[in-house]
Amino acid sequence: RCLFPLAVRGSEGLYMLDGPPSFTESTAFQRDSGKNCKAVGFSKDGSLFAWCNGEKVKVVNVTRAELLHSFDLPKTVCLEFSPKNNVLATWQAYATAKDGTAGVPNLQLHDLRTGKCLKSFIQKKMQNWCPCWADDESVCARNVNNEVHFFENNNFNTIANKLHLQKVSDFVLSPGAQPIKVAVYVPGSKGAPSFVRLYQYPNFGGPQSALANKSFFKADKVTMLWNKKATAVLVIASTEVDKSGASYYGEQTLHYLAASGESAVVQLPKSGPIYDVAWSPNSVEFCAVYGFMPAKATVFNLKCDPVFDFGTGPRNAAYYSPHGHILVLAGFGNLRGQMEVWDVKNYKLISKPVASDSTSFAWCPDGEHIVTATCAPRLRVGNGYKIWHYTGSVLHSYEVPADQEMWQVFWQPFLDGVFPERAVKYQAVPGELPCAEPRPAQAYRPPALRNKPVTSSKLHEDEPPQNMKSQQGGSDKPLSKTALKNQRKHEAKKAAKQEARADGHQGPAQVKTPQNALQNTVPATTTGDPEVDKKIKNLKKKLKAIEQLKEQAAAGKQLEKNQVEKIQKEAALLKELEDLELGV
Repeated sequence: RCLFPLAVRGSEGLYMLDGPPSFTESTAFQRDSGKNCKAVGFSKDGSLFAWCNGEKVKVVNVTRAELLHSFDLPKTVCLEFSPKNNVLATWQAYATAKDGTAGVPNLQLHDLRTGKCLKSFIQKKMQNWCPCWADDESVCARNVNNEVHFFENNNFNTIANKLHLQKVSDFVLSPGAQPIKVAVYVPGSKGAPSFVRLYQYPNFGGPQSALANKSFFKADKVTMLWNKKATAVLVIASTEVDKSGASYYGEQTLHYLAASGESAVVQLPKSGPIYDVAWSPNSVEFCAVYGFMPAKATVFNLKCDPVFDFGTGPRNAAYYSPHGHILVLAGFGNLRGQMEVWDVKNYKLISKPVASDSTSFAWCPDGEHIVTATCAPRLRVGNGYKIWHYTGSVLHSYEVPADQEMWQVFWQPFLDGVFPERAVKYQAVPGELPCAEPRPAQAYRPPALRNKPVTSSKLHEDEPPQNMKSQQGGSDKPLSKTALKNQRKHEAKKAAKQEARADGHQGPAQVKTPQNALQNTVPATTTGDPEVDKKIKNLKKKLKAIEQLKEQAAAGKQLEKNQVEKIQKEAALLKELEDLELGV
């Protein structure tokens, strides 16, 4: 087990916490008690740790608890390690000189073997400040003036390649081994659509050299997500404003691009915002959380066909465990912190813990533990963190004093394969704290109704989870979208026939009002005139609505003026229906 797998940053300073089972402050890392710690970060393999305390940027070796470097960069607000720990990138806010001339370079790249500065750049924007490395560090890329500049083998004095399109707004390098691929986004202008293209480095010779291309009109910004095996990219395209006025969050669409050239729009069955999309670590499935609340969550395969639908619920985020065998669906932010922990190999629900007021969530690299935290500035009261086992047990909890704040809590990362995948448990493991189920909030009831029986008044009926594979005939090969649509229509017709048959078998045991009797005794035969049949059908519909209004009035409900007028027309409608059926 590592020395200090959890870092905590806040107004109490920066310190490390030993992970399960001790949860005590690590003695190997000396607490930095400064209140100006803005930037912190582990290396990808977790062996190095760097932070800026407002005076210096310090780099330590985690396993040996040894200070490696100290850089005189007091205004650093962002820092990041390259994947193989050869370079540390730091960024300070850009400032021009007093006379209006260009400021000094604010993005520094430091050689971690020698401690020397390899290169400095001017990087004005904080967004996408950090250069992107391939996992083997053979290539590093930066977006400069709508071009992507590529450097090779950490030689930043020579631009090895350039990718120039009309206005490259964003790019993402593929993870994993060679060959390196790059996804680029170009926003639309002057009536031309936005597009995302995939290239294989260094083949950038125009549109014909692209591996895949997907264009769309509705996009002010995009998020591009590579899967772990670098075989496909998911693109969430967002507009700032939903012109239909249906959503405060703008409008989102989800697109799929494969490195083999295939592309598709992912069809989401429920309209509304796309809150979150996450690739499974197995790279062959992804989960989307979408739709107006209560939101749906669905797992899709690489054909963009649904594999499993989790139904609806109060959720806006999805988190796969590092091994991909467990999925947590959660509702944070403006939701109450409900979590659903699923075994995604068997699609069984494991636990439903609640982490109220959480602003952050992270899986431990062991795939067993989770940390949830309430941090400032998102919430400035009740700051603290909880460490959970995925079965729902709280193993450790800490709340900062009322006059202090917590800003960040995160696990020390480890490379894949360090922790083996373990069998999924369903029984809650023993916790230090009792798993108190929060009492559901009671809806407000006016005084006049408080001594009367409670009637169910849910705004939405939650949809239950369903296995989409079993609906597709039990075969491994999923049906096409058209076939699935036809199958649903067929099932709906079948259900309607069964309902009609059930109505026919009710017989005389049920006493009906004259109107109901009339509606149910009308023969199914038609008059032969389609127009007359249509009128008869509409009249029956109106009479049925009147009958429902009368039942509501009998139950004591105060009817609107127009509803009372409808009831008064009942006799005239009955006469009209009788005349039509007699052919008058």
